[in-house]
Amino acid sequence: MNTRLYTHPIYLEHVTPPGHPERPDRLRAVERMLEDEAFAYLDRATAPLGDEATITYAHPEDYVARIKAAVPETGMARIDADTSVSPKSWEAALTAIGAANAAVDDVFSGAAGNVFVASRPPGHHAEKTTAMGFCLFNNAAIAARHAQKAHGAERVAIVDWDVHHGNGTQDIFWDDPSVFYCSTHQMPLFPGSGAKDERGLGNIVNAPLSPGTGSEHFREAFETRILPAIDAFKPDLLIISAGFDAHYRDPLAEIELTEDDFDWATGQLMEKAGQYSGNRLVSLLEGGYDLTGLAMSVAAHVRRLMRG
Repeated sequence: MNTRLYTHPIYLEHVTPPGHPERPDRLRAVERMLEDEAFAYLDRATAPLGDEATITYAHPEDYVARIKAAVPETGMARIDADTSVSPKSWEAALTAIGAANAAVDDVFSGAAGNVFVASRPPGHHAEKTTAMGFCLFNNAAIAARHAQKAHGAERVAIVDWDVHHGNGTQDIFWDDPSVFYCSTHQMPLFPGSGAKDERGLGNIVNAPLSPGTGSEHFREAFETRILPAIDAFKPDLLIISAGFDAHYRDPLAEIELTEDDFDWATGQLMEKAGQYSGNRLVSLLEGGYDLTGLAMSVAAHVRRLMRG
């Protein structure tokens, strides 16, 4: 089972303010790590530019137009205190969407066994009509809808292990039982959502973790809440919102995971994809802001994907 990697130089041209944690160096660190000979057999592909119309799978047209209009010809513009755009941000965001949708196409066509998309800007905080938390458009939500529209997927599961709750994904699918969203995340922490009693129509499962939580509690949350819920849902496709900011080195949170935890969680989700989804699994990069922790965690994640 081959693992495909999508990335593109345009992601480096989405420029953020000096000192901003979501910076181009994140992708450079990932790319350097994946140049190691251990990844010689990784199927590398250039991310395609996405179809602008697919953004409306998760966001209304007026919101899309508003974000596009906010992109400056020169310099930088702020969407909010944390989220900014620069001249190449629109193209980068559209290429992130293109890669996510192409990854879905690949696993349904058999062109790849599973896919990791190393892109930016990330997406899981983008709500239907609000950009926030470094995110402009919700890549995972658009990819889930693409799977339904283009490939007839009836049930799509999105598993989010970013240390910050994916409020955007939850918002988009709150009342849609055809998409299951589950999240492990630190609480309290930005954006403030993700309590256990936030359940949508029963298709939302949140497993908040206290600051200082380590491997034992993270794995317990997976084994007692996330994995049984996937068993009950039986998805046709499994999408991972793969943020690596729960790593102990990360400066934005206090969850003490190691790269071994991401390796383990990847393996658990691959087993579920094998049981229910014909091995169809797509992983989309979200957060991770310590360059060493991010690179090591991505390496562990991709190595496990490649082992099939």
